[in-house]
Amino acid sequence: MGAMPFYTPAAGRNVNRAFFNARSKAAWEHGHRDYSGTVYEKDEVTLLDEPKRPLPQAIQRAEELIEARDPRFFPRSGPAGALPIEAGTAEPSWLFFGLAAC
Repeated sequence: MGAMPFYTPAAGRNVNRAFFNARSKAAWEHGHRDYSGTVYEKDEVTLLDEPKRPLPQAIQRAEELIEARDPRFFPRSGPAGALPIEAGTAEPSWLFFGLAAC
């Protein structure tokens, strides 16, 4: 059993709703099974107080945090991280990221 990084953008009226939307989509695309390697594996989310970024820069920041083994998101059983992103949608958007069992 290993872990792989995931980077999942999602929109919602707030971060919790967007997290629900991201998990629901991952479950629909990958099934309701354990070890999917997706955001579906996460039950909690930690919102980072950082400025909005375009998606490519948000992914780069998430990669930096994962590579640094930021204690807010480790071990892999820890919560997902959330960075606010500029997505051009009517609802606010976030990038959910972390390590998930696969």
